[in-house]
Amino acid sequence: MAKTANLYARIEPEVKEQAEDILTALGIPVSSAINMFYKQIILQRGIPFEIKLPQAKVTDMSALTARELDEELEKGYQDVLDGRTKPADAVFDKIRKDYGI
Repeated sequence: MAKTANLYARIEPEVKEQAEDILTALGIPVSSAINMFYKQIILQRGIPFEIKLPQAKVTDMSALTARELDEELEKGYQDVLDGRTKPADAVFDKIRKDYGI
């Protein structure tokens, strides 16, 4: 058997339970999963997955009621009034520049 070391970590109980349920269903012991994670950190020379904030959820306008649509339009109007918008040509220029179009 390979030489091993102990690892102690504080984890939120709900996160631990959910992850262990999934690992159990996959037939992977927790220690093996942690070992795989550490090996991937070494191979990738960093965290082996992207860490970023999720994108804002896109609203499906066709699924909204008339009242919900009015509320969404009001939000957009308020963004314009508060200066949280950009001219379309500036946005398209940036896209062309970023993607070499």
